[in-house]
Amino acid sequence: MQLTMLGVGSSAGTPVVGCQCATCCSSDTRNKRTRCSSAITFPDGEVVLIDTGPDLRFQALREGLNRVDAVLYTHTHADHLHGIDDLRAFCQIQRQQIPLYGKADALAHIADKFGYTIREPSDFWDLPVLGLNEIKAPFELFGKTVTPIPVKHGHSDILGFRIGNLAYLTDVSEIPEASLALLQGLDFLLLDCLRYKPHYTHINLEQSLEYAARIAAGNTYLIHMTHEMEYAAVTSLLPPKVHVGYDGLQLHFE
Repeated sequence: MQLTMLGVGSSAGTPVVGCQCATCCSSDTRNKRTRCSSAITFPDGEVVLIDTGPDLRFQALREGLNRVDAVLYTHTHADHLHGIDDLRAFCQIQRQQIPLYGKADALAHIADKFGYTIREPSDFWDLPVLGLNEIKAPFELFGKTVTPIPVKHGHSDILGFRIGNLAYLTDVSEIPEASLALLQGLDFLLLDCLRYKPHYTHINLEQSLEYAARIAAGNTYLIHMTHEMEYAAVTSLLPPKVHVGYDGLQLHFE
């Protein structure tokens, strides 16, 4: 399978509008970060998104993404949800409903804010055609097991996901012990790393490295970073097997 990092930026993206800092003015393309999302290509070609950020259209064009077969939602903050309308293009291409998977509260939020997208297929594809599927336990998707990983995001309970030997954890403030037990034996871990200073809804660099050491994946990639996190500067601080993620990076896993 293949994971493509569609975006590794925080809610403001990088460059930040109006900012002249070294990261925002950098010519290194690895410092150009769209809002956080990834696409996983399954063995038979199905594509599953993790979240639909507001940069989804641009990300799809950049990566040549021409199909989406399902979406896994970690949570429904705007920077992870508000590209949902861009799923319309994939519904039009494929002429099929796209299933959405998430916790009950996330699905209720989607139904409340984007209820016009929750509909059955018909002869009209002028709107997204999406279906809601609650995650209660590990489930099968296109022949692979998707394991939800409960994590804390400030006061909120949200989800990360494990598929095979890869796990994706964004917007994390704490990983419970029971969830750490689900993250053993990973080849790849994508892990939240907002900034250098502590934050009440995200782990910072120090905390990310502590969790990376505890989980001990073959390789850990830092995601959901603010413009404070300049690629080369952060890279110079990292131990072996921990890397700074960047838009467009692809990982191959089983």
